[in-house]
Amino acid sequence: MTLRIDISGPPTGRLRFAVSPLAELTAMLHVLAEPGHHPRLAGWAGDVWAGLPPELAERLREAEFLWRSSRADFLVPARPRQTLAEELDDVDRIDDETYVTAALITTCGNNRVHFAAPSPLADAAARERALDLAQARGALQEAFAERLLADPAAVRARVRDTLEQCAEAFFGAAWSGVAGRLATDLRLKNDLLKRQGIAAALASVSGAVTLAPDGDRVIVDKLQDRSIDAHGTGVTFLPTVFGHPHLVVIHAPGWQPVVQYPVAEPSPAQPVSLETVTLRLEALAHPVRLRLLRTLARGAHTTGELAHAWELSPPEVSRHLAVLRRAGLLTAQRQGRYVRYTVNLPDLTALGADLLAAVLR
Repeated sequence: MTLRIDISGPPTGRLRFAVSPLAELTAMLHVLAEPGHHPRLAGWAGDVWAGLPPELAERLREAEFLWRSSRADFLVPARPRQTLAEELDDVDRIDDETYVTAALITTCGNNRVHFAAPSPLADAAARERALDLAQARGALQEAFAERLLADPAAVRARVRDTLEQCAEAFFGAAWSGVAGRLATDLRLKNDLLKRQGIAAALASVSGAVTLAPDGDRVIVDKLQDRSIDAHGTGVTFLPTVFGHPHLVVIHAPGWQPVVQYPVAEPSPAQPVSLETVTLRLEALAHPVRLRLLRTLARGAHTTGELAHAWELSPPEVSRHLAVLRRAGLLTAQRQGRYVRYTVNLPDLTALGADLLAAVLR
């Protein structure tokens, strides 16, 4: 499955490589929310959590769905600035409807959730749908959605204040340690773009990003299968150290496409038994099971949610999940009357860095 980004038009400005402090902070927040996705950064995440003031730790938990499974669009800028403060000022200029819709998409699940007109801010039925979707994801999501719809200005101010507190608590020190690596990668990418063209620059981003033979589309190996129009706007590529191994693509309607790609090298695979490898590879051999695994890598889901997302019957999904569980690749946790499934990342990691990167992309 692929995302196809249309970049047809004049060659100037079709691709932009830039560094974004806000996008890197968002990647750090994702690490704090999902340290299992980033084994090499688990120590950093533990140290940060241990040093956070209790109020800030609570704030991060209450809004973590803005960056946990997917990224709220306004947290990954298409036009980066030199400083975090400047980028947060740009976020403040976004109108309430655009901001709220972007926040609700991540709060209510992922980018498969859409809020078309009329807006949940203005329409009672749309508001109830948003609250129902948030409630299905959990009590924290429901409470956040209620506050967001009742008083967008207050929630926006609180989110900005939380990000500013993060800058003081840990981002400033972490940013000073990675800014040089990001700047170096940026120079290399821009040099490739200038001297060898778009295809070479994309090849250096990731093996999952290519230029179509016609030269007018960027092809990205992602879970979604859809086309995106970036004609006239181009695509912004943001290097990240803390985002490894994720390849994040922002492509919601109304937003300029952004690709955040990792610059860090994957860690070496750990040896496992041939029997274990065989069992797990057989479990992953079916395309539906691999598709379900990639979905679960973005957050816990129930059987019903997976069936709805992929237009499958619940019994069919259950059979595939049973195979993945027998291979030790899934963990099940009961929450009330629901059973949610998550990816067993340590055992998936044992299959090798390439497979891990393909699933977590």
